[in-house]
Amino acid sequence: MTSLIVAAAALLVGCGGSGRALPGAANAARTARFDGMTLTPYAPAPPLDTLRNYDGTHFDLASDHGRAVLVTFLYTHCPDVCPLIASTLHAAYAGLAPQLRSRVAIVAVSVDPRGDTPATVAAFLREHQLTGEASYLIGAASELVPVWRAWNVGSEQDLSHPDRVDHTALIYGIGASGKIVTVYTSEVRAREVAHDVPGLLAS
Repeated sequence: MTSLIVAAAALLVGCGGSGRALPGAANAARTARFDGMTLTPYAPAPPLDTLRNYDGTHFDLASDHGRAVLVTFLYTHCPDVCPLIASTLHAAYAGLAPQLRSRVAIVAVSVDPRGDTPATVAAFLREHQLTGEASYLIGAASELVPVWRAWNVGSEQDLSHPDRVDHTALIYGIGASGKIVTVYTSEVRAREVAHDVPGLLAS
């Protein structure tokens, strides 16, 4: 897990240390407008409508146009970075004014088709106070792999710990236009994500 987190940070700060491009082959750089790294150009967010929410309901990212959407890729048995990201997203969401909170969506996508079941996801969301705040999309490997490819997300089993998954640990900020505007490493602070919400709503 650690090697992929470091590689993801290198991708954002430098020129792709992990060998994985951002969606849309965009570059990311610091700007005055956002606390997160800003994509240049903004990249259309790949669709997620081939997956289902953990509760069995249909999900379509296009239905969130006009809102700020925070998308990340997690798995429920993750011992370190996924709980950190989940807690950060909850804290950022909870810290928003009510009028902004109603215009923000949080979406997690599974990187573990075997371990992420409706029951394990429900427990994970409860533990990290995201029940009712986040969608968590799951599916079979045949459904998830094309999504990972579209988002340029790496996901593979950790051979030394078969119950763990090495994966790209980023948060993507999607603007109201449906394009990916910002990207954050797992070390981002909740206040930085919250700071960027108005800018995402205007993008």
